[in-house]
Amino acid sequence: MLQALQIRDFRLLWGGGIVSSLGSWLLILAIPAHVFLVTGSLRDTGLTLAAEYLPLLVLGPVAGVFTDRWDRRRLMIATDLFRAGAVAVMLLGTSPGRYWVLYVALIAENSGFVLFTPALQARIPAIVGTGSLLSSANSLYSFSGGAVRLIGGPLGGILLTAYGVKWLICADVVSYLLSAAAVFLTSRPDDPRPGRTTSIGDVARDLTEGLRILRGQPVARALLPVTVIFLGANASLSAVLIPFGIRQLGGSEQTGFLLSGLGVGYLLGAPLLRLLLDRVQPRNLLTACLTATAAAFFLLFTSSSLSSALPAAVAVGIFGSMSVVVPQTTLQRVIPNAALGRVGAVFLTGEAAATLAGAAAGPFLAQAADISGVGIAASLLTLSAAALAFLIVPRMPAIAPGAAPARDGAAG
Repeated sequence: MLQALQIRDFRLLWGGGIVSSLGSWLLILAIPAHVFLVTGSLRDTGLTLAAEYLPLLVLGPVAGVFTDRWDRRRLMIATDLFRAGAVAVMLLGTSPGRYWVLYVALIAENSGFVLFTPALQARIPAIVGTGSLLSSANSLYSFSGGAVRLIGGPLGGILLTAYGVKWLICADVVSYLLSAAAVFLTSRPDDPRPGRTTSIGDVARDLTEGLRILRGQPVARALLPVTVIFLGANASLSAVLIPFGIRQLGGSEQTGFLLSGLGVGYLLGAPLLRLLLDRVQPRNLLTACLTATAAAFFLLFTSSSLSSALPAAVAVGIFGSMSVVVPQTTLQRVIPNAALGRVGAVFLTGEAAATLAGAAAGPFLAQAADISGVGIAASLLTLSAAALAFLIVPRMPAIAPGAAPARDGAAG
């Protein structure tokens, strides 16, 4: 799993990503918990998640065009700096009557995220190639995501109680600045993007070309609806996870430990990913992971105590993380790197639409029925995604272990 760390540029991207993710995870619990504790509203709490995904829905396709046309390294630096400024604005929205500022700042922060993510996903295979090192790289990102969840969840709950939300906002600002510095230290690309000025006609033409490439690749085309369905179900539960922990498990600190359970699952899932990604057909692996995730969703949201919720949360982390990384790695392998930004952004837009719908539907369904009802509905939806994956995702040829990097950045 550590093979990709031999490459200097990947080490910098991965290390900067860990710091940035830790800062963000401190706020992932703090912001919705702060809103819920002050307002007591499931709707207002769910809107924090909706605000995060609205930019992905609106800007997603255009972001892919920019990712494929512009220098990805510079784009990542600029978006990190922009996100640092957006998070700093949150300091103005923590007073009563000004919580709308938090929503605006979340929208701005995630407008930067929607540009950063396709650039990162396209730059990783350009640095490490599409063979076994790509499996190593994506497994490492899954592992670090689990570690950050393990630390950031309870740490965010403890620091929120001890110091308040403003301290956590400042920590996230610093994390984005450190991430920008790490990207700055990576090697400049060997082949900068064709140009820095992009007309409306260029955007339309590139979008059309990206959609044509997606339609012509049967594996990627089949993965899109499966991923969208799963992430919609996942978002409906994410939107009520904080209130679930506070109401049914006892408070923000218990909720932090629940998030830690998800992190432990990510840690356990990472070596499984490295072991299985190159050995099992994506269709079969994704079907199994989604089925297990559906069962874990059901067990988690029908739990009434932390002792029963934690094992279910670990299972969600294991199989849910694998359900995300399997399509991501497959997409990086079957789509040419020059078009990966645009195709990846199509996925990002579809995922954002599903997540936005799930984030809105989850709290309203929870208010109309109860949170356990949302868990049951999401479990059934995830199970349907598993069935769809088995039915429509075609088999792939064997992966060449030594696939070389594309000419987007030096290997270091």
